[in-house]
Amino acid sequence: MAGNSFGQAFRITTAGESHGVGNVVIIDGVPPGIPLSVEDLMVDLNRRRPGQSKIVSSRDEPDEPEIISGVFEGRTTGTSIAIFIRNTDSRSQDYGTIKDLYRPGHADYTYDAKYGFRDHRGGGRSSARETAVRVVAGVVAKKILAKAFGGRVVGYVVQIDDIRANISDPAEVTPEAVEELADGEPNIVRCPDAKAAAAMKERIEQVRAEGDSLGGVAEIVATGVPPGLGEPVFDKLKADLAKGLFSLPAVLGVEYGSGFASATMRGSENNDAFVSGDAGKEIRTASNRHGGMLGGISSGMPIVLRAAVKPTSSIPRDQDTVDRHGNAATISTPGRHDPCLLPRFIPMAEAMVAIVLADHWLRNRQQQML
Repeated sequence: MAGNSFGQAFRITTAGESHGVGNVVIIDGVPPGIPLSVEDLMVDLNRRRPGQSKIVSSRDEPDEPEIISGVFEGRTTGTSIAIFIRNTDSRSQDYGTIKDLYRPGHADYTYDAKYGFRDHRGGGRSSARETAVRVVAGVVAKKILAKAFGGRVVGYVVQIDDIRANISDPAEVTPEAVEELADGEPNIVRCPDAKAAAAMKERIEQVRAEGDSLGGVAEIVATGVPPGLGEPVFDKLKADLAKGLFSLPAVLGVEYGSGFASATMRGSENNDAFVSGDAGKEIRTASNRHGGMLGGISSGMPIVLRAAVKPTSSIPRDQDTVDRHGNAATISTPGRHDPCLLPRFIPMAEAMVAIVLADHWLRNRQQQML
């Protein structure tokens, strides 16, 4: 099946299904000498894993990665890195009664239309289970960004249903504010606005009790990114970032900077004035409505993106559908599903943004004039 590789200088290839043996990623282009351990990978995997709180899927996967190649004595060797994550808590029997039915909102019908048959267990290749190995690739990419230019990628939830967070400066949001509340308790919604986070948690619990699901918006911010990353026309940084985020399950919209709000602005409102930085040594903008990219190339300002994530398609209430033969039917999706995807979506989105930035930094380094 084509479409399993992403990136150029930093390139990942994934394989695996939701209820198969496991998922694997091969990462090419990683410079040698970068410290990398299973413990490093587990930090973001634990943020993504199911069963971490009562408002996410109860599937209990330890997500313990196995580094198969590309690392020796705790450091990358410069050769291909292969990392494998086994599936240990799949319940394929949950899908036996609906294997010939098309779940609304899922890729069941389109996979049948394309291939003539499909792995019906949990969605097979279309399942978000595949993103576990993308997250470990994202950890490697984050290490490259940090070592190369002190770059950092932080994602968080800004909206669930109609509840919106109040974030004054996206570039100032810290990983600690995303993961923990002020009292030290886990921030299970991953919204840095504590008041909004409490309301979001309550809404998720309410809708879950109703047998329904919710969508929302994630914001991802990359700081420390130098100006000049990105290619003209078809490989613009904004285009690759959008492709990376759109490749994640359930993403229905991506915007950066002022985004769709710019449609109601005038040029005098939306333009960011250029100013000199400290001691006149750098150029920046007084505001950041352009979201850190101009002409598809990084400007040196924080890169700010938002992704709209739809409500979870698998819900335990009756929905109208048809079977493979077009016969009308009713379906209720059993199993263990997130009532809202946003809390576990954050490390996935961070990973894709980091992968794109690492790829463009390595590509830019290859192009530098002597």
